[in-house]
Amino acid sequence: MKRVYALCMATSLALILLSFGFHEMTKKPEKHLKVGFILVGDEMTPYTDNFIQARDHVMEVYGDQIECVTMYNVTEDQVEEPLQQLVDEKCDYIIAPSYGYGPAVKEMAKQHPEIQFCVPTGDNANQEPVLSNYHNCMGTIYEGRYVCGVIAGLKLKEMIDEGIMSAEQAKIGYVAAFPYAEVISGYTSFYLGVQSVVAEATMLVKYTNTWSSYSLEKQVAQELIDEGCVIISQHSDTIGPATACESADQNLPVYHVGYNQSMTNVAPTRSLVSCSVDYSYYFEQSIGALLRDKKIEDCIDGKVYGQDAMAGLEEGWVRILDINQAIVPADTEETVEKTIHRLVTGKKKVFAGPFTGVNPYDENDRVDLKTTVFEENKTSSSPTFCYVLDDVITVIE
Repeated sequence: MKRVYALCMATSLALILLSFGFHEMTKKPEKHLKVGFILVGDEMTPYTDNFIQARDHVMEVYGDQIECVTMYNVTEDQVEEPLQQLVDEKCDYIIAPSYGYGPAVKEMAKQHPEIQFCVPTGDNANQEPVLSNYHNCMGTIYEGRYVCGVIAGLKLKEMIDEGIMSAEQAKIGYVAAFPYAEVISGYTSFYLGVQSVVAEATMLVKYTNTWSSYSLEKQVAQELIDEGCVIISQHSDTIGPATACESADQNLPVYHVGYNQSMTNVAPTRSLVSCSVDYSYYFEQSIGALLRDKKIEDCIDGKVYGQDAMAGLEEGWVRILDINQAIVPADTEETVEKTIHRLVTGKKKVFAGPFTGVNPYDENDRVDLKTTVFEENKTSSSPTFCYVLDDVITVIE
């Protein structure tokens, strides 16, 4: 009996080991992705640094499951060669976050259906031809700009109430890169946030016609300050406007509202707040989808329209950065919380009110916000509001 028992045990053990070995041989290996990043700047520019932080986030989340290859300082008119290099390096997923990259990246996606491509801030994913391997994404940043505008308005009101300036002097300036819808939507939502607190406020806008020039952005900010602007904001990629505000030698203090990163270290006595889109959520979710062989848009926690995805304050894709408690009014945080609640619950519509505007590219295309609320990001992550408000916003050369 002992021999039979021993034989049975040996046979059972052999079968278990054989079964385990077969399972190990047939178990699907863990998937690995090579992810390529093409960046228009480097860590010295707030816009690009924002994407670098998102890249670093997914490297931390996924560890050895992904390998990242990054190319820096690639201008929009020279993206073809870096794209080809990443294709030749067998990248599985290529992320190229600059609006002007869109046409070239989509063309490359057409040639390489085996690779996934994404252009954050782009607007052509749902345009024909629609490609299953080409995607756009962006946070609904107009919400963040509106909240920052409210904070700027509170500061203006404090200055008026304390007799530092009159309501008629409530003039704000905006350093704008290009007259694109994304930029116009941004400065309009910022203005409307200010105006919700100080009804008399007006805005001057000046374009730099470049995304990233420290000296030019600083110069334009100074020109707006010389025009009497007491708050400067921006849709441009450097800290130039913040440094101009910090060093401004005017009778009235000049405050700054930033974009893409906190600028309190640059302008500690003048930077009120900044806002940004946090792309780490989209990067994490899209990479996670590809690691599980899923369609990207099926794994995004925001709104999805075809090959385009977006989300806002509620999902954390849009963030309010570093409210400078040393210089904002005492009730600022409470007001911000209420404003965000009204935005995410739909009780507050940004593009509404006693305003009319005109499309700078078509004088026959007008908007009347008194009668019709404009729904931003209704069908795309890229902003579409492109009207300069009459009387209250002036574009200067």
